[in-house]
Amino acid sequence: MRIVAIVPARAGSKGVPKKNSRIIGGQPLISWTILAAQRAQNVDEVIVTTDDEDIAKIARGLGVNVPFMRPAHLAQDDTPGIEPVMHALSVTKGFDAAVLLQPTSPLRTTADIDAAIELAQVGRSVVSVCETREPIQWAFEIKQNGSLERVWSGELATRRQEVPTTYTLNGAVYFFEIPWLLTGGTLIDQDTLAYVMPPERSIDIDSDYDWLVAEFLLSRSV
Repeated sequence: MRIVAIVPARAGSKGVPKKNSRIIGGQPLISWTILAAQRAQNVDEVIVTTDDEDIAKIARGLGVNVPFMRPAHLAQDDTPGIEPVMHALSVTKGFDAAVLLQPTSPLRTTADIDAAIELAQVGRSVVSVCETREPIQWAFEIKQNGSLERVWSGELATRRQEVPTTYTLNGAVYFFEIPWLLTGGTLIDQDTLAYVMPPERSIDIDSDYDWLVAEFLLSRSV
């Protein structure tokens, strides 16, 4: 099975402007993901899909193929995340499966990539997750009048030991067989397997706070 790693990195970002090319831990943010993908034993090629020439230059400087510049309509704030992936697959041939690696997860390691792909030997798709910090049973919404309303409709547990462990997508790794994705048009279905990652490798940078946390953790891992 030939596997391509797809790294999506558009220029725009509201939370942290120009974050994909911004320096963190001594190198551009996107470089952490590219280098991890290049070292993966199960990845045959790494490509970057971007609308930004600076990002493309960084990728090429690391020996990565940038086979096309992403069309502007696929690099907007409201562009569904699946669309740049489908576009990349439409112009990248010769692969049986792909692993989507978002550059906003710089603490995801080569070992995580390989382990998720190995897990896929018993399934057609795998996504990385981490344990939720607080149980969903303790979650509330705030109504217009400022009062709290429970999200969980069942019995409210008062002790953590009484609730099941729950997990959330951490955005670090999405593996899929390409025919499966093209048929279903989604990265997750009822048979998708979970690859569990610890919270310290599950940082998904979407704010200045996330950036500071990731920067601190990277400084300890280098």
